[in-house]
Amino acid sequence: MPTIFFGGGTPSLMPTKVFDSIITAIRQNFNIQNDAEITLEANPKTIDDTKIAEFATIGMNRISIGVQSFDDSKLKFLGRAHSANDARQILDCAMARGLRVSADFIYGLPNETVHEVIQTCKEINSIGLAHCSMYELTIEPDTPLGKMNLDMPDNETMADMYNAIGANLALARYEVSNYARAGHECRHNQNVWDGEPYLGIGLGAAGRVFMDGIWYEQMGGGKLFQPMTNQNRAIERVITGMRTVRGLWLDSDVLKIIDLEFAKSHPDMLTFTHDNRIAATNKGMLVLDDLITRLVK
Repeated sequence: MPTIFFGGGTPSLMPTKVFDSIITAIRQNFNIQNDAEITLEANPKTIDDTKIAEFATIGMNRISIGVQSFDDSKLKFLGRAHSANDARQILDCAMARGLRVSADFIYGLPNETVHEVIQTCKEINSIGLAHCSMYELTIEPDTPLGKMNLDMPDNETMADMYNAIGANLALARYEVSNYARAGHECRHNQNVWDGEPYLGIGLGAAGRVFMDGIWYEQMGGGKLFQPMTNQNRAIERVITGMRTVRGLWLDSDVLKIIDLEFAKSHPDMLTFTHDNRIAATNKGMLVLDDLITRLVK
């Protein structure tokens, strides 16, 4: 097993004794590689330097921190309990421990400007982060935010923000929302995006298990374990693989469900690589959802 990922909810709230018990059980039941990537998601108010040290001693070697913004007014709008200073301090603590550190950010907030997004990129650069995720704010209609009639950036502004991140962040984009220094990409997410099997443990956790030549859809707690058709698994792989800069591997199952003629006739949106993959261009990334819909037959 090359990776272990503690995500969903706020796993940094768990006592380190519980984390120790889980890691011990995993090691007893699975063959864990010596250099396995072990990630813990955390929010700044739920962890401190002491707890980071304890998690690291047990085995965590990568931490993903939900910073969201370096602007206190935006954090308040997003309903976050921490301040920008809290986030900076916990990033410094994690980096000082020699961990692989990532941070999540949200852009495209009401009345936000491209200039503000560029300033966020510059602060990320100054901190020296080797990995970050930049997520576009999506507001669903029936949520409290959706009912507030907010002044959201239009599509052109959002595209400008996306391009500004790529131009100003000192990290390379390797997935539609993820950026990293070479060698600091999230191995766990890369495996999932590339269609490798993974096991979900715990309520609400999802997995894709490959056993005896058959793919299974799986959920933790014994909630679900059922076979998938090769077609449905291939569609999933198109959706995840096309999110990455390296693109989707064109194996026989994928070739059965994609429209190659459409791909070949849109070189401004899609490109074929030397290692038998198809990938979205930067222009294609801006309209990725529509592109995937048209790519699948």
